[in-house]
Amino acid sequence: MKRFSLLWLAGSSLLWAGVALAAIRPHYGGTLRLTMRQTPQALDPISLVQADASNLARLIYDTLIVLDHRGQPEPSLAVGWQAESGNQRWRISLRNGVSFSDGTKMDANTVAASLRAANPDWRVLAGTDTVIVQTAEPHPYLLAELALPRNSIVHGGLQPSGTGPFSLAQWTPGKHLSLSATEQYWKGRPFLDSIELDFGMGDREQSASFDLGRTDVAEIAPENIRRARAEGRAVVTSSPSELLALVFSAAPQSDEEAHLRNALALSLDIPAINNVVLQGGGEPTGALLPNWLSGYGFVFPFQASSERARQECALAKQRAPLLLAYDASDPVAHTIAERILLNARDAGVTLQLTTHGPAGVTLARIPLASMDPQTSLTELTRTLKIPTPAFTGNSAPEIYSTERELLRSRRMIPLIHLRTAIMLGPNVRQVALFPDGSLYLNDAWLEVQKP
Repeated sequence: MKRFSLLWLAGSSLLWAGVALAAIRPHYGGTLRLTMRQTPQALDPISLVQADASNLARLIYDTLIVLDHRGQPEPSLAVGWQAESGNQRWRISLRNGVSFSDGTKMDANTVAASLRAANPDWRVLAGTDTVIVQTAEPHPYLLAELALPRNSIVHGGLQPSGTGPFSLAQWTPGKHLSLSATEQYWKGRPFLDSIELDFGMGDREQSASFDLGRTDVAEIAPENIRRARAEGRAVVTSSPSELLALVFSAAPQSDEEAHLRNALALSLDIPAINNVVLQGGGEPTGALLPNWLSGYGFVFPFQASSERARQECALAKQRAPLLLAYDASDPVAHTIAERILLNARDAGVTLQLTTHGPAGVTLARIPLASMDPQTSLTELTRTLKIPTPAFTGNSAPEIYSTERELLRSRRMIPLIHLRTAIMLGPNVRQVALFPDGSLYLNDAWLEVQKP
């Protein structure tokens, strides 16, 4: 009897272990519903990046290279690579047996055409199962640039096709997108059957939709992260990444204009803006790159100094108000702009707020382009339409000196690195944010809820 009891106990333990394991094992099937602020009007990779919807590109398309969570290159549509001496000519070996969602086989000619369209200044040649990328200058961080969403491999024109985990099912520009799982995806079929995305939804709309059970994944503005956690929501955040900055329309044209920008930078109480307006949703900074990425961001100061600001203002001899533009659709941007105006006024700098037309300076949010520091700085300069830096390697001293020179140009005043955040429904599993704010859905699945 005792032996039978022990056997029953052992058997029941294994049974319950199996049940517990089944409860956490990923399930195939289901539709994941997401909401986004952005309103993309086209689905090609470059248009998605311009619309700040890079996460969509990662669902539909693949790149030759991907960066892991540490920013190190890994194979994707490429299986290998080799750089010639000088890092100006790269040979990329392509993966075999990959097809686009329209059934077309991926080949070197299609890959080369896609890269040429995204990078007109590159010379891209197609071989049998390789492509050769040749650049005018040494390009030691080419692999990281190939991992950018804008370098996704595309086939087709008006109706672009990708090799990604999901393919287009229904599309209403700027409003709604339906994606279906790619059954023969080269990495293996996604767990989800489909993804439904609604666009153009503000923070309150997303929160209401989430509370009503109409959304499984919703965005959280940085200023609402603390409240969402206090309300018991399942919140996932990235590292501080998106840069909130004052961006000037041109380089200073005189010493007086440079002094005016110095005065403005010294007048700003950035910690107060972060703690009060943004409720601690970011990290005050004087750097372009976040400290977790560069390792040296802390050396760039951001402390306000009213006395030094007034000294710089006296040298500036300001004659007319400086126009400061901000996004009229963002109430938090309006509040931050007003704070900046008041800080500047205390130092003697006169600002005038505007929401339209040309302005001398703009309150801008600039997403981190890559987890590779050289690529991030290069993409930042492209966004600002200023000369891109020429790197000869990937050493920290060279990256630091490049960023220092960009800051000395006074084209922008860094303010805060913001966190990206999302809230997840109770049955959503394995949805992640990379440190740079990239949304990862390839392994997402939905747990079956008990009735």
